[in-house]
Amino acid sequence: MEQELLTVSVSQLNHYIKRVIEHNGYLKNICIQGEISNFKHHPSGHLYITLKDETSTLRAVMFRTAAQSLRFIPEDGMKVAATGRISVYEPGGTYQLYIESLTPDGEGALYQAFLRLKEKLEKDGLFDPTHKKSIPLFPDVVSVVTAASGAAVRDIIHVLKRRYPLAAVKLFPVPVQGEGAARSIAEAIRFLNEKNIGDVIIAGRGGGSIEDLWAFNEEVVARAIYDSKIPVISAVGHETDFTIADFVADLRAPTPSAAAELAVPNVQDLQNTVRSLYAKAQNRIEYRLFAAQNELTKLAGSAAFYNFPGSISDLRITVDRLQKQSQDALYDIMNQRAQRLGLAASKLQTLSPLSNFTRGYAYPAKTDGTHIKSVTQLEAGEAFSLKLADGLVDCIAKTIYQNEIDQ
Repeated sequence: MEQELLTVSVSQLNHYIKRVIEHNGYLKNICIQGEISNFKHHPSGHLYITLKDETSTLRAVMFRTAAQSLRFIPEDGMKVAATGRISVYEPGGTYQLYIESLTPDGEGALYQAFLRLKEKLEKDGLFDPTHKKSIPLFPDVVSVVTAASGAAVRDIIHVLKRRYPLAAVKLFPVPVQGEGAARSIAEAIRFLNEKNIGDVIIAGRGGGSIEDLWAFNEEVVARAIYDSKIPVISAVGHETDFTIADFVADLRAPTPSAAAELAVPNVQDLQNTVRSLYAKAQNRIEYRLFAAQNELTKLAGSAAFYNFPGSISDLRITVDRLQKQSQDALYDIMNQRAQRLGLAASKLQTLSPLSNFTRGYAYPAKTDGTHIKSVTQLEAGEAFSLKLADGLVDCIAKTIYQNEIDQ
């Protein structure tokens, strides 16, 4: 029996084929390895590419929402692994790969992506030494962009507190690895600039693999550091680790602890400098007085003064008295300066929020870093954190009680 001829429109056929392909479980989540060609970055943010191997090609598209998570810049000729689903573009009657994630493929792919971005940013002038800003000698506020917990933030705060307790430390906690980490780091740096928080910014994290450190190899972070009006010290990983952020930053520190040492002076060194200057001033004054005494002795021994022994003796006594008064005045001035410095340091240490932590106080903050000053800022069931002297506690507001105010 002859089979009945089926007549359909083009749209109906394309729609039918699309349904057949989309109902194939093997094609719903598939990883395709190939080489990029015909790469196009549409103004909408969508990426259009062709994947090819030795004998075939496959059209592919990566929509803006997925492309935002890319940690490298796709280029023609780059070998990649594209994960997504196969479907049909009905208006054109073509099937293509809808990419959900895209990663460099092959050994050293991340390092090659690092080198390509480094070359691009260097051509754009982001590493130009003439653009780098000097680090202030005596910062009043040090802003720190890093994870809220871990060895890096502990080391930074410990070193800053030990070396220069006069400076306030403003911690801006952000994720430092994983999806969205680079955007969070860049947003933190831009926020600190918009609000003019800090005289210097330390941005970094502890050591890890190239994948762990990759957030500091992304262009969005590099651009934020370059645009920062506040000097930025990069503190990423260990001494042998280098990231794009290190090349853009105004100063690169080999470790987070070293970054804290570079950000502030050492109070002990300042005290030693004051003592040294005091000793030099005292020696200079004593030398001038000694030279004046010798000159006076020579004049007293000359024939012109034979008839004025009483006057010479009086002058010598006056010189001795002036010398004693000068020394006493110098001692008084230095003691007054030392007392003022000690009182100021003590007062600032008392007012420092870090010292409050050691007395049992805590610093409550919402998940976005906002300081909680009133119970009206929280809702029952809302998450928040408590910063204590030795760490951070994640909390949930179970029940909220507000104090009654007498009318």
